Amino acid sequence: MKHGKKMIAPVIITIIIVAYFLTVAVGLYFVEDAPLALKAVLILVPLALAGMMIGALYSRIKEIKGGEEDDLSKY
Repeated sequence: MKHGKKMIAPVIITIIIVAYFLTVAVGLYFVEDAPLALKAVLILVPLALAGMMIGALYSRIKEIKGGEEDDLSKY
């Protein structure tokens, strides 16, 4: 794996943030006094954010494999 070391940081950060979002979603599931619709929204938002974070990681890995290690170079 030629670019393996450059993928470590994005993967670790993604794991930490996704774990946080999943913890928030599970925690909000146990809120007892909230109406079902509010509970659904409060759970779906962190899950959607976790999905977007995984999508950003996928995009970043493609950039690294494509030889663009420094994503700030295009700005």
